[in-house]
Amino acid sequence: MKFMKLGSKPDLFQTDGSSARYVACELPTDIIINVDEVKFYLHKVDSSSVSFSCTLLLLFFIFAPNWTLFLWMQFPLLSKSLRLQKLVLKASEGSGDEIHLYDFPGGPRAFEICAKFCYGMVVTLNAYNIVAVRCAAEYLEMTEDIERGNLIFKIEVFLNSSVFRSWKDSIIVLKTTKSTLPWSDDLKVVGRCIDSIASKTSVDPSIVNWSFTYSRKSAASDQIVEQGIRSQQKTQAAVPRDWWVEDICDLDIDHYKRVMVSIKAKGRMSADVIGEALRQYAIKWLPNSIDDLVSDEYIRRNTSLVEAIVWLMPSDKSSGCSCNFLLKLLKVVVLIGAEDHVKEELLNRISMQLDKATVRDLLIPTRPPCDALYDVQLIQTLVSRFVLQDGNNDPDALGKSEKIADEFTIGHASLLTVGKLVDGCLTEIASDPNLLMSSFIDLAQSIPAAARPVHDGLYTAVDVFLMEHPGLTKAEKKRLCSLMDVKKLSTDACVHAAQNERLPLRVVVQVLFYEQVRTALGAAAIPPSEDVHGSARSAVNVEDWEGTAPEDYKSLKKQLSTHISERECPRTQEEKKTNSGSKNSRGGLLLPSRSRRIFDKLWVGKVKVDNNRSSDTSGSSQSPTSANRRETKSSSSSSRQRRYSVS
Repeated sequence: MKFMKLGSKPDLFQTDGSSARYVACELPTDIIINVDEVKFYLHKVDSSSVSFSCTLLLLFFIFAPNWTLFLWMQFPLLSKSLRLQKLVLKASEGSGDEIHLYDFPGGPRAFEICAKFCYGMVVTLNAYNIVAVRCAAEYLEMTEDIERGNLIFKIEVFLNSSVFRSWKDSIIVLKTTKSTLPWSDDLKVVGRCIDSIASKTSVDPSIVNWSFTYSRKSAASDQIVEQGIRSQQKTQAAVPRDWWVEDICDLDIDHYKRVMVSIKAKGRMSADVIGEALRQYAIKWLPNSIDDLVSDEYIRRNTSLVEAIVWLMPSDKSSGCSCNFLLKLLKVVVLIGAEDHVKEELLNRISMQLDKATVRDLLIPTRPPCDALYDVQLIQTLVSRFVLQDGNNDPDALGKSEKIADEFTIGHASLLTVGKLVDGCLTEIASDPNLLMSSFIDLAQSIPAAARPVHDGLYTAVDVFLMEHPGLTKAEKKRLCSLMDVKKLSTDACVHAAQNERLPLRVVVQVLFYEQVRTALGAAAIPPSEDVHGSARSAVNVEDWEGTAPEDYKSLKKQLSTHISERECPRTQEEKKTNSGSKNSRGGLLLPSRSRRIFDKLWVGKVKVDNNRSSDTSGSSQSPTSANRRETKSSSSSSRQRRYSVS
């Protein structure tokens, strides 16, 4: 740290309690100067009693052995301060000996330094007190007009030649200017500090001396060889571009904002470094505790802090700040209730890089009086904006053609990532008992079908929702399970779904039916066409299965459970060899005969229920295949049997 010493006489200022300062000498004081609540007992030349020249002559003979005291009685305080001259003259006209200095910049400490300078005593100026003394000297009008080489001139030389050339001192000085506003701002001290700091951040890192708070500065010791000579090549590789970001984190938000504006205005700093600087500042000042974040004591400060950080972000919304950092800021904005324009800015930035987010980042708590744990509407807004911003995305076209959807999926890996992200969020929020089913469904449908080529994640989320919401009606379960497409479930998911008692029976039948069709035709040969999908839907009509008797339902569930258990039991080597023949030529695994019998019984049960509703009892024992053949015999029987067809 740079410093400057002024004066040569010993420091004889003493303290009498906490509210009095005086000079330890034999001469009596004749003037009192009040600065805030501190009284300074000083000396002045009283020309009202005797002439100035006679007084000097008399004092010379009296204090000739003590030449220092004689010089003091010349008292340069009035000769160096134009303002004190005016105040003393005004006090003398009123026969008073006390002066009050109101709103004195720098307070009593700064005035004491100025008084010592006038007495010729030794004073030391450094980065911590230079601003206060500069503002105090300006208040006292200690300019060159009243005396050459006055205090203001000496301070300006020290600032320009030493302080503003030092990185560390410039930051310290800038921090001290807060207590002397608006004097320090009017004197351009703040502006000059900011220019000094901004200029130094843009220099070549190879010539940077390590900053005084940089957390990784210990690595610099590795760059010193045994002879004490630093390797310039290694140092250049060790010093990063963001070496300065931690140092300026100590600044208050107003000064930090002005420094960052100046750095960005120079145009020599990349967006990534700007984003890292903002992230470090947020970590430094934003509390980790939610209680501290929303407390009445700090909520105003936190609000202004977040608004300033968002305002300082790089103009390119897709770079600079990471998605993780933006989502944390969004969480703070939601909790503290910041302005809507701040929230909109963050939503736009996050939606452009939503594929880089994590499930944990997206789970933003809601504010009271909302009962739900997480803000599902906010997640849906981000997903919807991402889908709209993703180029060449036409949800209507995606629903018209599976081929278009496949091409879309191959060319948009980011959309697939967001699809997995949404399913992960659905799984997490599904465990909230206060979550509305409509919110769950809206979020599940916020992404196009091409973003979810596999429905395992969606099935997991639906299963968790069913588990945490046991009071759902049949209609609500039907609506919830309609989100899934059994064609897009993996084998493991199908096995789990087949033994899941929380699922409606019709979903279990759909899983078994499609598994049978898929293995029969060969999993690799089934295109994602409307024919197979239509077959699965027509084979399991929702209205028909709703009419299944409870006794039949329990019996079927039991058989399904038994069937799955048999599939999972260890098999002997002979059974494995026998079963190996059940694979078709395309490699697809055929369902065991047990599964076929269960499916046949389900079909017969469905037909039996339909026969109770109709007077026509013919064909009640027909299998799906025979019913299909009867369709071709007569148009009248075809109209009655159409809903039983699997074609």
